[in-house]
Amino acid sequence: YCLLSKKRENMDIVFIKELCIETVIGIYDWERKIKQFVCIDLELGTDISSASDSDVINDTVDYKAVSKELKSFIGDSNFQLIEALAEESVKLIFEKFDVTYIKGRFSKPGAVTGSKEVGVIIERYRKKS
Repeated sequence: YCLLSKKRENMDIVFIKELCIETVIGIYDWERKIKQFVCIDLELGTDISSASDSDVINDTVDYKAVSKELKSFIGDSNFQLIEALAEESVKLIFEKFDVTYIKGRFSKPGAVTGSKEVGVIIERYRKKS
């Protein structure tokens, strides 16, 4: 058995770091009346070899388009929990973009006194159809 004989897909990472979006988020009454920042780091698993060869944006994941989608979606949302915001954001990315893996770090800066930020990190793989 030779590992080299087994065909493997390329897994490259397109990333977005510290995308901060104002939104309504939180469980407390006062949080429901204001906008707070949610900051996001994303790792998007895809194969960039076609884009490397063609030098054409349509052959890769357009991080500007991903950012624009998230800014619109999250900016207009009103989730109570960062967990729900994270899960729905990841679902949106899978629906709109050709990625097989997403690792997302979603945080609320200054949400807990004495901490810089709190939040969740989630990893998801595209479900095979």
